Amino acid sequence: MKTMKIIQRTLLVSLMFCFTMSCANKTKKEAVKAEQNATQPPNVVFILSDDQSWTDYSFMGDGNIETPRIDQFTEESLTFTRGYVPTPLCSPSLATIITGLYPKNHGIIGNDKVYERGADRKESRNNRNEAYKPIIAAFEKQTTLPDMLKEKGYLSFQTGKWWHGNHKIGGFDYGMTHGDPERGGRHGDYGLEIGRKGLDTINSYVDLALKEKKPFFLWYAPFLPHRPHNPPQRLLDKYLKKTDSEHMAKYWAMCEWFDETCGQLFDLIDDKGLTENTLFVYVCDNGWKQDPEKSGYIKTSKRAPYDLGIRTPIMYKWAGKITPKIDAETIVSSIDMVPTVLDILGIKKPKNLPGVNVLDKKALTERKGVFGEVYAHDFDTIENSMYYNMAIFPPYKIIVPDPVRKKEEIVQLFNIDDDPYEKNNIAESNPEIVEDLKEKIKKFRNN
Repeated sequence: MKTMKIIQRTLLVSLMFCFTMSCANKTKKEAVKAEQNATQPPNVVFILSDDQSWTDYSFMGDGNIETPRIDQFTEESLTFTRGYVPTPLCSPSLATIITGLYPKNHGIIGNDKVYERGADRKESRNNRNEAYKPIIAAFEKQTTLPDMLKEKGYLSFQTGKWWHGNHKIGGFDYGMTHGDPERGGRHGDYGLEIGRKGLDTINSYVDLALKEKKPFFLWYAPFLPHRPHNPPQRLLDKYLKKTDSEHMAKYWAMCEWFDETCGQLFDLIDDKGLTENTLFVYVCDNGWKQDPEKSGYIKTSKRAPYDLGIRTPIMYKWAGKITPKIDAETIVSSIDMVPTVLDILGIKKPKNLPGVNVLDKKALTERKGVFGEVYAHDFDTIENSMYYNMAIFPPYKIIVPDPVRKKEEIVQLFNIDDDPYEKNNIAESNPEIVEDLKEKIKKFRNN
């Protein structure tokens, strides 16, 4: 009996301690929420998927991939299911997201500057690094979103993919990417651990912002679901039951792993009482359609001008401020992310930004279309590296191959309202539309 009373008292003390701690955490969370909402502009979080097709989410109708946290986020957001990035390759796409400029304007048009392959890997790497130095130096002169947010006292944090040298090149105050080529810096280095190895660094960054009582901008660009496709075994086992292709199972599992990390990020922000005063923006850098026969992508996705390469859902969430809605009609682009954030924060938009505020219905209505560009992976000048130009003016999308580097290919025109997978080229039967869109591209290239 005495032992039982001791156990009961111990349990009671433990429960009281847990209750006290829970109340203390709740009180702290409410205090942070009240202070943030009363005194600070919203925190801004960019969430970037890496190599994922616009079709590869359960909310977009995929019957195999499960993305419950992104699905929930979609329901809480202004969700554009017909979003685009201007180019189907990582580095130039990310440069657009951080600057709000098309590749032809920010100067990052491929992943690597043309360089001479050496006798061994070390020599080739050194040649690549030397060739890329002028590109980084030129990009450093661009005005990025973190640069513009300094006007409002923001701290900016970089995690995940980052191609352009040290994180400070992008205007970030703190970051995971050192960018030193002598230590393996190329497209993220230590930043590539975020998500795959937890979110401890993000937790520390957010705590720093809270300590300094400053709003923050967070760049969360994990190396997910990008290769290597090495998901947790529990997820791989789950998807191996759905397909005979191990390559498909691994990719599907990677998509859910990425979804899980998004959930961890949402929970981290919420646990600190910051959800109501945080603007979340979601986009994917470029498409990827898994080849079931090998560890790679099908040729009409990544690096291709088709929608499997450049289409992505784009979502904006600010609880209580942005009305949730799924918009399956309006065309938007990643060039809109920077001007939308600037308008929300009351920061004057630079005149050279081509995008619009997606919350401005009038501006969206007046803009009839957006553009795309595809250049060589290893690029030289714009003129020497062009592969394709695209114009998306619903219901039509045109793909114009470069007459020199893609001289064997023909102009393609699609009605993407009726033919979202671009199976039926209608260019020959619509010459007036082709000429109109080619003229629009000509003006775009000269702007």
